[in-house]
Amino acid sequence: MADQEITLMKGNEAIAHAAIRCGCDGYFGYPITPQSEVLETLAEQKPWETTGMVVLQAESEVSSINMVYGGASTGKKVMTSSSSPGVSLMQEGISYMAGAELPALIVNVMRGGPGLGTIQPSQSDYFQACKGGGHGDYHLIVLAPASVQEMADFVDLAFTLAFRYRNPAMILADGAIGQMMEKVVLPPFKPRRTEEEIIKECPWATTGRIGGRKPNIITSLELRSEEMEIINLRIQAKYREIEEKEVRYEEFMLDDAEYAIVAFGSAARIAKKSIEIARAQGIKVGLLRPITLWPFPTKEVQALASRVKGILSLEINAGQMVEDIRLAVEGAVPVRHFGRLGGIIPDPDEVVDVLKRSF
Repeated sequence: MADQEITLMKGNEAIAHAAIRCGCDGYFGYPITPQSEVLETLAEQKPWETTGMVVLQAESEVSSINMVYGGASTGKKVMTSSSSPGVSLMQEGISYMAGAELPALIVNVMRGGPGLGTIQPSQSDYFQACKGGGHGDYHLIVLAPASVQEMADFVDLAFTLAFRYRNPAMILADGAIGQMMEKVVLPPFKPRRTEEEIIKECPWATTGRIGGRKPNIITSLELRSEEMEIINLRIQAKYREIEEKEVRYEEFMLDDAEYAIVAFGSAARIAKKSIEIARAQGIKVGLLRPITLWPFPTKEVQALASRVKGILSLEINAGQMVEDIRLAVEGAVPVRHFGRLGGIIPDPDEVVDVLKRSF
């Protein structure tokens, strides 16, 4: 890393720089706190002058996601970013894209809700991201960064997974990760793909041309019930493959742990400090951090339950991921939840006190 340039920047800024560098063809978005720096940084960098990347502020989040739908239909690397209420407005378009099996990147830098809520950080969009916030039986591939470095790293990873499985991917961060400043090593520049490369890599994509290759029809509509079931079964088989091959997680001080915390994003950072405090007091506790929230590391949580006396789900919400933990554990050990609401971040000492009271 000695010969790599280390830069200090916000998580939102890292998303923008990484998008330019990984060969993104187009960004379509709309400002909303706490993620507005993504669009602002792209506008400042003017990648249309250097890489040819299109950057457009749409008139709304609904317009943004439908522009992403159109760009993805042509095999282009396209993305949008927003925060919780804005992503809610995008749900119909996201469901359409999942049904049409289109790769794209959606970034959600979460704020507290419901409704307009607060502009402070939250993790209360877990259900929306991981359970299919729109209609129909679909999933997004969901990556949860816990640092500014991962905000940068996950852009290319999200595009890679989206195109590998022809499925929308989401980077699910929170306001703390989006707004904090840390050192980051930005990824190297990737050239944007040529039209010939896109046609080769994405034979399903439409060209919109009359001559040459016959334009493909991109749609999520199928009026025949039997055919719709066949499509759905194929998509479900794809989801099973993703669950088998693409689970990502981090373990921290679990080798001798008697208790475990499961946390993602900024809550996982708090958990690590809590673990240091707890261990200084003789409490052997470790962390399992899901990096992919979907697919969720179900097998890893099951294995963890066979080794510890109890699991604490630490979330900045009223209790959402804890449901997936309990489903994985199936009653093998006690599972408790602790979270703060309204944009309040849990304190490490507070977490240690909850550990002592819970088990």
